[in-house]
Amino acid sequence: MASSRNDNFLSVYTKDDARLDTDPQRRFWLAAPPLSADRDSFGQPTAGIKTTIRSRWTKQDLFVLFECVYQTLYLRPLPRRHGKTWELWNWDVVELFIGDDWEHIERYKEFELSPQGDWLDFAIDRTPPDLERNREWASGFETAARIDSTQGIWYGAMRVPFVAITEATIAEGKEFRANLYRIEGPPGKRKLVAWQATHSDDFHIPGVFGNLVLTL
Repeated sequence: MASSRNDNFLSVYTKDDARLDTDPQRRFWLAAPPLSADRDSFGQPTAGIKTTIRSRWTKQDLFVLFECVYQTLYLRPLPRRHGKTWELWNWDVVELFIGDDWEHIERYKEFELSPQGDWLDFAIDRTPPDLERNREWASGFETAARIDSTQGIWYGAMRVPFVAITEATIAEGKEFRANLYRIEGPPGKRKLVAWQATHSDDFHIPGVFGNLVLTL
């Protein structure tokens, strides 16, 4: 499943009953190697919006932390934290696309989180293409977000139950197809960040996804 690209994002195991938080200096997060997403969806360098991502896992859950240096914040006027926010991608957001169907790669899950804590989760099946086909799907994922305006950084953390992603056994060496994204700025001035370039303004290009690998 691996390739010659730098396409492995390592998630490090923890046996602790981990709590979700947004402090990158906590030992929990420091134990995970940082991944730097510093290019746009066409593979070109981005400036001023450094994005660092870390991941941990337990037998039940996948944890992901985004650390986002920002220049400006483009936020929904009325944040909604207690239910899905449809079309959240029209605002500043981080996104995890992840799937475990290696034969039908058009099937995967999408998780989004804003600096204010708005969130969205839904199941994707692009055969035939229909982004709203499974919009009522509920993963049960948890989120946390905060803005440090003094440092010009916002943080977003996700806890995703593995049962929402796969029916397979969770163990060291397990790989998932995944990509990681970030959007910043208003229409006309938007900046797109992609871990694996899609070579398009469209993030939904599953053929370019990398691998999220569970390690000890």
